[in-house]
Amino acid sequence: MNRANLVLHARASIERGSKSFARASKLFARQTRERAWLLYYWCRACDDLADGQDHGHGMSATPNPEKTIAAMRMMTARAHGGEQTGNPPFDAFGVVAQECHIPKKLADDMIDGFALDARGWRPESEHDLLQYCYHVAGAVGCMMAIVMGVSARDQEVLDRACDLGLAFQLANIARDVAEDAHAGRCYLPQNWLTESGIDPGHIMDPADRDKLVLLVNRLCDLAGDYEASARAGAASLPFRSRWAVLAAAGIYGDIARAIKQSGGGSLEQRIYTSKSKKLGWIVKAFGQALTRSARRDRQGLWTREHPA
Repeated sequence: MNRANLVLHARASIERGSKSFARASKLFARQTRERAWLLYYWCRACDDLADGQDHGHGMSATPNPEKTIAAMRMMTARAHGGEQTGNPPFDAFGVVAQECHIPKKLADDMIDGFALDARGWRPESEHDLLQYCYHVAGAVGCMMAIVMGVSARDQEVLDRACDLGLAFQLANIARDVAEDAHAGRCYLPQNWLTESGIDPGHIMDPADRDKLVLLVNRLCDLAGDYEASARAGAASLPFRSRWAVLAAAGIYGDIARAIKQSGGGSLEQRIYTSKSKKLGWIVKAFGQALTRSARRDRQGLWTREHPA
């Protein structure tokens, strides 16, 4: 499949898998937009392979998760090296990796997150949770920054891009607490549960609902901290990329804010943001992008390990 066809498939994938990201991506310049779609296509395919889903829907157990992860690593390595795999999402990654010189370590880091899930890993502490969020989302944020033209050596800007990925993933985890529990997963740190007096094996016990709501709100507050840091980092990007990032931050940030405002409603039904609010953020982000925000200190925030 040639590049143009890969872009068409990638566009269809993002429009089906994430309306929020699809809408924000249209603010990029054409070349950046296509590369963002290509990267998303691969990320979405890896996520679906790991979770037995179709564009993020219908989670089911994979029969041999270790074999699936190994195949994912092999096809990603081949694609990164410039080989054709015959698997469109991986070939799409190969195209964008070659065009933007994406370090293979970042791709490996993302797959490491799926490997954690495959072996039933659970976070013991907040540090563990943030490390996991880095693997499945922060590393993607770093790759997206490189797609936008950030140098792979600019660790400060990549840290800010990582922060946006962390914010997105923390919001996802907060939104999916009940769904994950029904699937036998829990991403709330064990020490949070212990301190709150919640049985880690029965977090959906109605008797502990109020305590659980407080922990969900704690996730939302963390997401807000990392969103704010990422917004400051967006000042380093070209205007159209800055506009797109600020729009995505606002759209996805609204999910965390809506979860907190729901007072536990997210434990009963999935939280969405309306089309009108998404459009509102595109307008609002345009104004924000015109005025570069002041730099914000990252003191106190978790920081990924920088490559030597």
